[in-house]
Amino acid sequence: MEQTIFQHMQVVRGITEKSIQQIPEELADIVPTGFTNNIRWNFGHIAYIQEKLVFGVTGEKMILPEEYEVFFSAGTKPADWIGTPPTLVEISGELIAQKQRIGDSLPGNLQKRLPEPFTNRSGITFHTIGETFLFSFYHEALHMESIKRIYRAIKN
Repeated sequence: MEQTIFQHMQVVRGITEKSIQQIPEELADIVPTGFTNNIRWNFGHIAYIQEKLVFGVTGEKMILPEEYEVFFSAGTKPADWIGTPPTLVEISGELIAQKQRIGDSLPGNLQKRLPEPFTNRSGITFHTIGETFLFSFYHEALHMESIKRIYRAIKN
């Protein structure tokens, strides 16, 4: 079963990687009417939350640049940004590197208990690395849908 989970990660992240490579940089920062965030924020948020759900909640060092928390953590938005966020190419590189780190470090550890239970902003409590990792697929898909909706709004 574990092999299937990691294959699924490859599929989900592959969709994200393909999508980020197709978005022109000049569209990444547009926040259409009715939206709070832009395409860049959503891709950066996917990377940041994945890092937190796989490494941060276990107490391991998060490898993403510290600026990802400032720009892309839950509750942030581009209207509040001070400074220049990473480019789509930089975010893409982090997503690819992150997938490799997860593939290198997580196999065999999905049943490992977290140092303490982690409750997300939706009130869901997780007890194992596998639980947070599996939830991250759902989270990534939600934000990919947001990216698609923002892109359609920009194009219309």
